[in-house]
Amino acid sequence: MQVDVFSTGQLTGNPVAVVLDAEGLTDAQMAALARWTNLSETTFVLPPTLHGADYRLRIFTPGGELPFAGHPTLGSAFAWLRARCGNVTGDEPGSAEPVTPAGAGASGRGPDRIVQECGVGLVPLRVDDAGVVSFAAPPPLRTGAVDDATLAHAVASLGIGRDDVVASQWVDNGPGWVGLLLRDAAAVLALRPDTAAMGDLRIGVVGAFPEAERPWDDCLFEARAFVPALGVPEDPVTGSLNAAVAQWFRASGRAPERWSVRQGTALGRAGRVFLEDDGADIWVGGRCEATIVGLLGV
Repeated sequence: MQVDVFSTGQLTGNPVAVVLDAEGLTDAQMAALARWTNLSETTFVLPPTLHGADYRLRIFTPGGELPFAGHPTLGSAFAWLRARCGNVTGDEPGSAEPVTPAGAGASGRGPDRIVQECGVGLVPLRVDDAGVVSFAAPPPLRTGAVDDATLAHAVASLGIGRDDVVASQWVDNGPGWVGLLLRDAAAVLALRPDTAAMGDLRIGVVGAFPEAERPWDDCLFEARAFVPALGVPEDPVTGSLNAAVAQWFRASGRAPERWSVRQGTALGRAGRVFLEDDGADIWVGGRCEATIVGLLGV
């Protein structure tokens, strides 16, 4: 199944290819398929190996495997639910109401909760009444100040100066993000990065909207993500980055309990990421639509 994640309408989000029955595929076959799809991620659903998980997920970019990524997590959960329960979010043409994924999750959790096993461990997911699929942001693997050399490398590759960066922090929850806050959303959209100069850096850039320019009432930030080392010069909409930035911004008082982020504008997309701090976890969610359903001849 190919799923459009963080969509605001047809073909507006970030697609992920999901192989729902990946048992028997070798690592080399998985890597080759990810290169062939040429999407930012391709995922492979396998039986779980950890207690409490509903399924195990392996996540590949065209350049290698990731221990965790956000939009593949949401798209794969959506595909897994739909394969078991039918239409989950009213995404099919002519469908009107979401279908509650009754009995989808492991025993004892309730119909709207599932647990994914991946390289960072167990990731809880939920589906709300509107059909938004969300994951609980995993704990960061690295936080704190970005060293001077890395920051200088990042800003040079983005074509901006050190004074253009309001704040920076490591926001690594698997991919290894360097998070940069610019003065506003317009500065984010104005970036013309030299991705070849980034080397191994994975850079996430965020800027706030003036209140009068917000695309949606709760949309506070514009985001962009650059991951050329993994074969993804710019990712359309990025769950892992938004999850880690949300943890940073909540801790620093830069975001409220609920808000959304727009991403993908520079690539002609209109992705929307929903974020919520419930006091225990930060939930990162989006709407998903199945765009392709079929059989894989591998």
